[in-house]
Formats: sequence, C-alpha cells, structure tokens
Amino acid sequence: MTFVPPSPCASLYAALDLGTNNCRMLVARPAADGFRVVDCFSRITRLGEGLAASGRLSDEAMARTIDALGLCADRMDRIGVDHARLVATEACRRAVNHGDFARRVHDATGLDLEIITADEEAALALAGCASLLSTDRPWALVFDIGGGSTELLWVANQPEGPVIEGVVSLPLGVVTLAETRGADLADEAGYGRVVADVARRLAPFEARHSIADALADGTVQMLGTSGTVTTLAALHLDLDRYDRTLVDGLTLSFRDIATVTRRLAAMDTQQRARHPCVGPERADLVVAGCAILESMCRLWPLGSLRVADRGVREGVLLTMMRAAPALAEGTA
Repeated sequence: MTFVPPSPCASLYAALDLGTNNCRMLVARPAADGFRVVDCFSRITRLGEGLAASGRLSDEAMARTIDALGLCADRMDRIGVDHARLVATEACRRAVNHGDFARRVHDATGLDLEIITADEEAALALAGCASLLSTDRPWALVFDIGGGSTELLWVANQPEGPVIEGVVSLPLGVVTLAETRGADLADEAGYGRVVADVARRLAPFEARHSIADALADGTVQMLGTSGTVTTLAALHLDLDRYDRTLVDGLTLSFRDIATVTRRLAAMDTQQRARHPCVGPERADLVVAGCAILESMCRLWPLGSLRVADRGVREGVLLTMMRAAPALAEGTA
C-alpha cells in the first residue's frame, strides 16, 4: 500500500475495524492493483477491558472508544469519504449492552456500528491478506489473533482464489487471556499450561479437517495476521521502531518465534513497555498472544509462517470496492 494525496475525482472508501483492543481505520481509493491509502488511524481503546468478568462493556471503555470513533468521523468528514463501513467484532458480539453502546456511538459520532459474526470476521481477514498466500502450496492455515477472539481458517488455495473449507473462532484473545490467565502467563510452568489448554481447544478443528495429515506432503502454508505476529517479526528484525514495509510479508521460522518469545518472557512488564515495538499499551498482552501462537505451532509444526500486517480493514475495503466494480474501474 502506498500513501497518496486524495484525488477530487476518485471515490474514497473508509473501513473501520473496532476490536476488543484496537480501533483502526483506513481510507483509500481504488486502483488497478487494489487500492491506494489516503489516510489511516489506529488507537488502542481496550473496549473489551473487564468484559470477560462482567459480560458488559464498561462506561470507561465505551467513553475511550467513542472518543476515538469521533476522531475517525471527523477525519472522514474532512477528507470527504464517499463510502464507509464500520465493523465491530468479539467485544461487541459478547457484551450484553452492545445495543446501548451502538446507540451511544451513533448519537455521539453519527457512525453506524455493524456487529459482524465470527465467520464474517474470518472471511474479511482472509480477503485482506490473501494476496500474501504463496501460489505453489494448495492449502493454507490462516489465523488472526485478536483482542477478544482468535479465528483460524483452513483454506483451499485455488488458482481462482482462496476458498474457506473450515473456520473456527475461539472466544479468547490477548486481552481475555491476559485478564483470565495472567498469573499463569507470568511463569514458565503456567505458560506451558496455557499453551496446552489452547491446543486442546484447537484439537476438534484439527480432527475435523485432518490438517496434520497434509503437513507431510509439503502442501500447507501458514499465514498470520495479528498484532502478535507483527510484533514478533519486528523484534526478530531488531527494529528501533516499527516499520510495516519490513514486516508485512516477512517469513518467520518457528525457531525465530521461539527465540523472540523467550526474550519477551524474560522481560518484566516495564521492560516490554519500554521497547519501541511493544510499548506500554501492549506490554501486558504480548505474552498472551505468544501463548496462542505457540499452541498453533505445536499442533501444526510447519516450521515457518508468513506475517501479514493487513487484515479485516483491508478486507472491508476490498469487498466494498468490488461491490461497485464500475466505480472502481472508473477511478483506477
């Protein structure tokens, strides 16, 4: 993706992904090879903070998130967005007061909140990162470790495009796992128990699709789209500051992942917070993401995965643009 100034003759599309931990927006215009980014926004709001225990979105979390959404609405108005879609995921799916939150969002910002299903979220994540799939392997494991849930897809990588053969959504992500198993994650033995527990929850998905049987043939690839894998990639590269151009599309070996995970586990929260590629807002969450990822690596020892710094937002943009092909062709 390339940043370009807005063109007065091109339709502008905005995609906003409201997750358990992050509020992220992309504004782009169609192009022959996909789209060109005009503006972007990202803020950690922790909308799902405390949700695992209470079942509700807290007033403080809703207020933080509405502030961020207000900034997004202002930017869309200023740029002159023509088409927009705001999708909300696991935190809003689970919260008993999601309807009240949606009304508050609309009243404060004018934005309409669309709460999508786990299957829809998985499909959008795949649409956003499918271009990173290697054409020489006919099967793919694609995963998205979020704040409140983790989606895993078994994908037939066909010449005409990827086809989802199976999908599972675990109701745990970096926020929910850190809140419910934080004490376990703090020591080696407890961390191992968490990894084993997540692997057990993935076992029915493995049994349904016999994925392990396909590994020996060398026909399977793994693609990960999440803050966990992009953070691990940045740490592996020893970046002084996060650089998407170096991370997106990078191949990480499982050995590299294990090395970086050990580095993170050896740090305390303050040390992780000081690292420029982790920061204070993710310092208490990144080890939870490592545990989820390690469970997948153990269950499906492919040896490497490809990192995607793209996902639901990009999927929303592409699906909106494809729904208006004549408009897209005219502005390419």
